[in-house]
Amino acid sequence: MGLRINDTVPNFTAETDQGTIKFHDWIGDSWAILFSHPKDFTPVCTTEFGAVARLADEWEKRGTKVIGVSVDGVEDHKKWKGDIEKAGGAKPGFPIIADDGLEVSKAFDMLPAEAYLPDGRTPADSATVRSVFIIGPDKQLKLSMTYPMTVGRNFAEVLRALDALQMSTGKGVATPADWQTGQDVIIPATVSDEDAKAKFGEFKTILPYLRTTKAPT
Repeated sequence: MGLRINDTVPNFTAETDQGTIKFHDWIGDSWAILFSHPKDFTPVCTTEFGAVARLADEWEKRGTKVIGVSVDGVEDHKKWKGDIEKAGGAKPGFPIIADDGLEVSKAFDMLPAEAYLPDGRTPADSATVRSVFIIGPDKQLKLSMTYPMTVGRNFAEVLRALDALQMSTGKGVATPADWQTGQDVIIPATVSDEDAKAKFGEFKTILPYLRTTKAPT
């Protein structure tokens, strides 16, 4: 069974192109994003990693570490980063896990159904799907999303979701559809009007169960 929201993510030791890491220690007190890709030196993956590299300042502003993972080895990762920089216009400063034994891919359930043989084994040439895991400083899974191998991810949406998670978990609010930083947030239905007034000040009642207020700072 795959990971569920609020599960503690697996702690593992792995080789990356930047050395050996123990995952929970690597996260430390930061937020973290683990994202997988099928193979190095492939077109869609190259554009995705370029997008992540261009957002380096944005991840840093949010206290968030990013790390990639695929079934290729360390030397391939190192060579591929040159292509990513050439095509994407930014040098990838984040590490990439060399998951050639599929341990991380299996622990995070990042393999497609067809990768499993009837006896539960996986062929050596299995490739990961495009998964994203946003992990809090408490090492718990806050959000996950999975794309097929043929569809590139929108990392602007990953960034938006990270902002919403940091707002909702840190301020005791929820965010509406399409929420962007600076927009109004939703007061949880479990909070009474009296408590909402004390905590948030002015708020707008749209429906008895839908109240909005300025985003807390």
